[in-house]
Amino acid sequence: MIRTILVGIDTSAHSRNAQALAFNLARRFKATLHGLHVVDIVSIEGSFFHDISGSLGLEPYLDFSSKMREVLTERGRAVLDEFRAAAERENLTAETILDIGIVANQICERAKIADLVMIGHHGVNERFSTGLLGSTAESVARKSPRPVIISPREAREIRQLALAYDGSERAARAMRAAAEFSVEIGAPLAVATVARDPKLGERVLGEARAYLDGYGAKTSFELLAGHAHEEIIAFLKRIEADLLFIGAYGHRRIIEMVLGSTTEYVLRNSLCPVFLSR
Repeated sequence: MIRTILVGIDTSAHSRNAQALAFNLARRFKATLHGLHVVDIVSIEGSFFHDISGSLGLEPYLDFSSKMREVLTERGRAVLDEFRAAAERENLTAETILDIGIVANQICERAKIADLVMIGHHGVNERFSTGLLGSTAESVARKSPRPVIISPREAREIRQLALAYDGSERAARAMRAAAEFSVEIGAPLAVATVARDPKLGERVLGEARAYLDGYGAKTSFELLAGHAHEEIIAFLKRIEADLLFIGAYGHRRIIEMVLGSTTEYVLRNSLCPVFLSR
């Protein structure tokens, strides 16, 4: 059960949407919110700025890091103050945390005291991103000790849940979380299994039916054939899903670089928030 939600806060549109979704879930689960803003030490002490000061040999640049830290820290406090005020307006219990460090590492460290982590698909440096998933979001998705919801730039009220289930242990944990969400917020859950072998697919769906029957949730089931990553995205669009539950990464990163990852493809292309279960 969700009692504490950790929300990564910055000034990006993705973060604001993650915050709105966190407020919605906190209200439904009666959970406490922890708003976390991390002053990125890479931005302060990155090699780029040190190279500038060293190559130019100008005295004013020697104090650049400390001034940058002050500016970013004050900005972080302002962002957290806005978060706290917004939570109070909605009668939600909220605490704020200001850290300095590597953003993804700090989020994962703070995640140890939360039941759920919520972050945006991209952060404030979205315009500089060369991929479709921010580096912080990808790192948190891989390393977080708790389930993570990654929110895109736009999302809506959660009315339709979806579960991508393949029978794996990670997918089973995602199914348990999806069942609890479905019952708690009263939203129907659509379950999809992708399998080239129909008999295998029906057996996997049968497992899901048997498990979910015990929750009494409103469910539907679909057996899909084709490439899993493409079929899942098409499924989400067809049912107009508002939140997808899926197992977290299942391979080591070097294997995924060669073979690809269904989870990563879905994260990059899903129009709705994605709940990653460990």
